[in-house]
Amino acid sequence: MSGAEAPGRLDGHGSLWVVPHEVPAIVPLPSRSTEPRWVGVYRWAAVGGDLMAAMLGVSIALLTRFGYHVGSSYLVVSSLLPLAWVGVVALSKGYDPRYFGAGPDEFRSLLRSGVGLTAAVAMTSYVTKTEIARGFVVLAIPVMVVSALLLRYALRKDLHRHRVRGRCMHRVLVVGRSGPAATLCEHLESRPTDGFRVVATCRPRVEGHGNGPLQVDELAEPDILAAADRHAVDVVAIATDPELAGHLLRRLSWALEQRGIELIVSPGIIEVAGPRISVRPVAGLSLLHLERPSVSGGPHLMKAVFDRVVALGFIAVLSPLLVGLALAVKVSSPGPVLFRQQRVGRAGVEFTMLKFRSMYSDAEQRLGDLFALSDGNGVIFKMRDDPRMTPLGRWIRRFSLDELPQVFNVLRGDMSLVGPRPPLAEEVALYAADDSRRMLVKPGMTGLWQVSGRSDLSWDESVRLDLRYVDNWSMTLDLLILWKTVRAVIYGAGAY
Repeated sequence: MSGAEAPGRLDGHGSLWVVPHEVPAIVPLPSRSTEPRWVGVYRWAAVGGDLMAAMLGVSIALLTRFGYHVGSSYLVVSSLLPLAWVGVVALSKGYDPRYFGAGPDEFRSLLRSGVGLTAAVAMTSYVTKTEIARGFVVLAIPVMVVSALLLRYALRKDLHRHRVRGRCMHRVLVVGRSGPAATLCEHLESRPTDGFRVVATCRPRVEGHGNGPLQVDELAEPDILAAADRHAVDVVAIATDPELAGHLLRRLSWALEQRGIELIVSPGIIEVAGPRISVRPVAGLSLLHLERPSVSGGPHLMKAVFDRVVALGFIAVLSPLLVGLALAVKVSSPGPVLFRQQRVGRAGVEFTMLKFRSMYSDAEQRLGDLFALSDGNGVIFKMRDDPRMTPLGRWIRRFSLDELPQVFNVLRGDMSLVGPRPPLAEEVALYAADDSRRMLVKPGMTGLWQVSGRSDLSWDESVRLDLRYVDNWSMTLDLLILWKTVRAVIYGAGAY
């Protein structure tokens, strides 16, 4: 390093980390502020898509409200509105590369922009005493927002396809001790669509190389800045480490800032969604605060009302399909139309769950002979080619049509549209202490397990997804799961 970057060492147990002691602002440092080419392409594509969405919204509003007789004042407003839309999205960080293709923040920025633009138009109209037809604004901006969301979704999907092939990735240097660093590496690379590729890890000198589980190039020297420069990384990710905190971490952030490298710090908290986490300054410290999960009260009352209203709508709309399936089940094989089974609901209360019968009537008696052939996860019995299943049952299970009668369970209040998988009593008897948290909320017709592989999941994965849902529940999450369920049902992945 140069003389301006005289190293300051942390020597509690021998030299551990080397970071700059001071980085004067007047000293030029190597910088990689030039963005990767894909970032610029994505940003301009997003700007172009937002302009297209704005022009579409304005055009539809003009034609609907005024037909082909548009005044000059509305032509001016229609010309300025797309530019204002792009400006508001930029102010809402809609073009921030940190959010490109990862997480819901990119979509939230568009929704915030829609609200902000509506308020800005209303205030401008009031201040300038300009009469703008409410019908024009009420139609133009919602169409604009919905169109922008759809175009941004398509753009994200295209970026995800590139990332699955290993392109358009952020190069990451992970810093930390063996255990936390290995865990952080695993999580960063578990979903390629998030765009992180770990190219190197940096560990304390006292640990040496070791035989840890890290699957990336480990650096011999613990000089973080030298490692970042050598591997031309875009991101330095710090795994939880008490030795690398406070002023040491602050000086590192200054040095990385001047190099154009992003710094992220993992607090070591897993399966906690962003809305439950907030940073609160106390006595000069930035304290991470975790909100308690919402498992009762007003939000869940709103969820109960939403569930019943939507279930009632489903019954009204799908009643011809329900009647047709009931007749098909009755004609295809002898036995009852509905399969009734006792399941455990919220707070351990048992209820009768309804499904269309997909197996022969003697399926329960034949179960004992098939346990050894289970394709399940060790707790739940599943068979891909279950001989007890009727030909019609195999088809309706393929598209989850056998579960449609559960809308009556939702209407009755036993289940929710979205929630953990409804367990059998014998499964609950095998629950560990943590697993019982699944019963803090009502079981659901669909859930994270439904959109993440269903029967292909291991027991531990199934429990992890259900606990993640319980701890991070929100109406937004419910709507997202319902949206993804449609795709999961169409493709039928993991359904048997």
